[in-house]
Amino acid sequence: MPDKKPSASSNLPRPGSPGAWLPALRGVKRIFAPVERFLAIEASSGILLMIAAAFALGWANSPWHPLYDSLWNIPIGVKFGSFQFERTLHFWINDGLMTVFFFVVGLEIRREVHAGELSEVRRAALPLAVAVGGMVVPAIIFASLNRDRASSVGWAIPMATDIAFAVGVLGLLGGRITPALRIFLLALAITDDVGAILVIALFYSSELAPLGFIVAALGILLTFSLRLVGVRSPLVYVGPGTIIWAGAYLAGIHPTLAGVVMGFMTPVTAWYGTDGFLNETEERLRFLRANESTDERSLLPQLKTLGIATREAVSPVERLQYLLHGWVAYGVMPLFAFANAGVRIGQISFAGDALWIFLGVALGLTIGKPIGIVAVSWLAVRAGVAILPRGMQWRAVAVVGLVGGIGFTMALFVAQLAFPDGPFLEVAKLAILCGSGLAGIFSLLAGYRTLKLQDEPAIGLSGAESSTLE
Repeated sequence: MPDKKPSASSNLPRPGSPGAWLPALRGVKRIFAPVERFLAIEASSGILLMIAAAFALGWANSPWHPLYDSLWNIPIGVKFGSFQFERTLHFWINDGLMTVFFFVVGLEIRREVHAGELSEVRRAALPLAVAVGGMVVPAIIFASLNRDRASSVGWAIPMATDIAFAVGVLGLLGGRITPALRIFLLALAITDDVGAILVIALFYSSELAPLGFIVAALGILLTFSLRLVGVRSPLVYVGPGTIIWAGAYLAGIHPTLAGVVMGFMTPVTAWYGTDGFLNETEERLRFLRANESTDERSLLPQLKTLGIATREAVSPVERLQYLLHGWVAYGVMPLFAFANAGVRIGQISFAGDALWIFLGVALGLTIGKPIGIVAVSWLAVRAGVAILPRGMQWRAVAVVGLVGGIGFTMALFVAQLAFPDGPFLEVAKLAILCGSGLAGIFSLLAGYRTLKLQDEPAIGLSGAESSTLE
């Protein structure tokens, strides 16, 4: 018999390097896929944030600046009979839409604590220690420069890292950044967010009102009750979430923290899971093939079950983060930057306490962050409390320390709480922009000077292998 001609597909490269075990490659890809997607979104979101901030800064300093100011003072509200709740557009962005941002932050923290970098004490030790150092040192710098001044209330402004900007800057370093370094930055930023949330809740709340806590508690109780009876539809929880938001607002706690609370209460385990989804789908398909003459009315229950299995193949935390992360990264955060980064530079005065606010924020971000991150990392490793991730060197930790000084979104948010209005807020905004910008420039320079290009692609997969596994 003549030899069989090889098919066209046999000329294609094997999906994996010689000697590689394909199931292992697929497993690695499955583990890293959520982290890769998260970081990819954050990197591109950082670029969009830069554009939004630059546009706001340009508009606020143009001849059309009155339009910029009046835009955010447009009143928007709801009215039911004699009840009326009306606030400015600026309020709805900072206190309304940013609740969704904090909800996604809560989801990410919940996921990482359950099965991520913060799920084990040994793995979480270094990011936790580094985050504490990266928050405490900038706060000390600001507090020491503003000691016994009215401006001392802004001590928490330079504490937090902006994950979108930070990952965006790391993305500009290309192949010099290892997957371990990216994941380390992600774990650091998430732990950093936890600290910032606690600071906001404990130190930047107005006079507390008991009635608000009662309302918020009712919302939390309703949420748990819905979970106990098996309600899994996210839309149903919008009502309890709104009650918690209203309760926090009435209580004097910043209402965006309601998003964090709802994120923490979101189920982190899948109902069906991968195996359950496959089994349910195969069973329903067998039924449909065996009953081809089934009318549309009889078909609906099968489709409903398939829809539930599809929705519940992954946990609500994973599903909601997947659905909302893009909206937050490309919508909420750029809109927040656009609404808050418009600083009238020509009208800023550095008289009195204003100069010390500027120095406290700018130095806290550009100097305090890297000192706190690198010093605490060294102490934690030296004491045996934590270990550096495999493949990471101290020069990479130094780059993370520098990029951690980019505190744009959360720093602006805290500045709004510390200085609700007036010249101090404008100075703090300018200091955040300058400090974050310098931190980004310094981290790029340090990265290009000290980090070497990696010979191996991310997680050991080539482009052809990655696309095949997807």
